[in-house]
Amino acid sequence: MAQKHDQFANFKRYDKANKELPAPAKKEKRVVFLGNSITEGWVSIHPEFFKENGYIGRGIGGQTSYQFLLRFRNDVINLKPKLVIINAGTNDAAENTGPFDLDITFGNIASMAELAKANGIKVILCSVTPTSVFGWRKDITPAPLIREMNKLIRAYAEANDIYYLDYHPALTDEKGGLPAKWSHDTCHPNLECYRTIMEPMVCDAINKVLKVSKKQLKTPMPVK
Repeated sequence: MAQKHDQFANFKRYDKANKELPAPAKKEKRVVFLGNSITEGWVSIHPEFFKENGYIGRGIGGQTSYQFLLRFRNDVINLKPKLVIINAGTNDAAENTGPFDLDITFGNIASMAELAKANGIKVILCSVTPTSVFGWRKDITPAPLIREMNKLIRAYAEANDIYYLDYHPALTDEKGGLPAKWSHDTCHPNLECYRTIMEPMVCDAINKVLKVSKKQLKTPMPVK
């Protein structure tokens, strides 16, 4: 039996949360994080970061840019944010929904950026975070694929006056993945990685794009 389109995009994942979310307050500068397990895990591991800043996480583990694009209206546009942060590409390289095609993956990311801009939503495009091996697809060598994706995303962002948030240089080790101190599998960040590297970088980017005064980050929680 063919997979239903709503199951492919997993619209139900945030359907209830989206319906319960009130319209933005008059002066609210709503921010939505759209992503895969790296975003979903961020919300799960450090929910305080999202709650204290009023950020909305819309990550779904395992998803590719194809699925992001399908749910972009439900999980981003309809929430009426001022800004969306798009972190896509990891699972495209892992071929989670079919053979990897660099041009199509890039096109999906560009299409999301253009949909956002057409709806008055500012955009931050993130680099694909480093990975040297996929535990579930060890036959793929992701590091060079990720570098190629990041070249295209950076060039597109620069050509279209979009903020490019480049996590990659700050996170990658000599093998092209996350080092052991920040990940158990070279792919998924741990609490220390989110707290000490990614959160200061993304807050700085958000503040610059939304032109707000610099936020003071809370003292990091102890890492167990």
